[in-house]
Amino acid sequence: MITVTGATGNIGRPLTQALAEAGRQVTAVSRHPAAVPNGVRHMAADLAEPSSLKPALDGAKALFLLLSGDLHATGANPADIIGEAADSGVGRVVLLSTLGVVTRPFGPTRIAMRALEDTLRESGLEWAILRPGGFASNALWWAESVRAQQVVAAPFGDVGVPIIDPADIAAVAAACLLDDRHTSGAYELTGPEVITPREQAEAIAAALGSPVRFHELTRDEAKAAMAQSMPAELADDTLDILGSPSPAEQRVSPDVERVLGRAPRPFADWAARNVAAFR
Repeated sequence: MITVTGATGNIGRPLTQALAEAGRQVTAVSRHPAAVPNGVRHMAADLAEPSSLKPALDGAKALFLLLSGDLHATGANPADIIGEAADSGVGRVVLLSTLGVVTRPFGPTRIAMRALEDTLRESGLEWAILRPGGFASNALWWAESVRAQQVVAAPFGDVGVPIIDPADIAAVAAACLLDDRHTSGAYELTGPEVITPREQAEAIAAALGSPVRFHELTRDEAKAAMAQSMPAELADDTLDILGSPSPAEQRVSPDVERVLGRAPRPFADWAARNVAAFR
């Protein structure tokens, strides 16, 4: 049995589906009750209280660990989750980390995530670490303004990074959970091309078949919006990357293709699959 945390999100949902389609027993974990694929068991747990995860780990051989936003905050101790997994007999953990532990290792959230990576490596469990950059699904922040005003509002309109489709992260996670060849590795996950927010708006317009205007926000305006859904330090770290990406953050990684045997999907594919959110 495989336990998937964050199972109702943009990564966890396709990962749960892929594991179920592969014939594996899956326990889908989220903070609140939610619909899951047929044959999948759902359990509610709050990862900020690692002991609440115990029932979902009972009988599990592998765990996909995706931290909720509050576990990135100062004072959180997500390493306790790895301890709970080991105590429950879990043999393999696939951790969703971030590319920033490599490209910006001294930010507070990056230091904490690197420490969690180290805890996993030293746990005695089989492990794999996924380090994605920006997510294509972050464009859903713009869905309401596109629906209401046909506008995308974002900072740094002409600065690009190779954002990744969450479905590709899920596919790599499934491979790491199911295939022994992909353990004991850290994978940098990016899309196939550097793309700017302005170009993302154009791709959304193409998927819709109607114009979408781009409006450039200041950094302060963007931070105020992001801080409503994530710790302010994480918002600052994210904006640092979006505004002044390093060469390493603009690099297109070969790791998705190395694991999956195919290139990662471009943003235009994600926009076409998710166009209903913008209508």
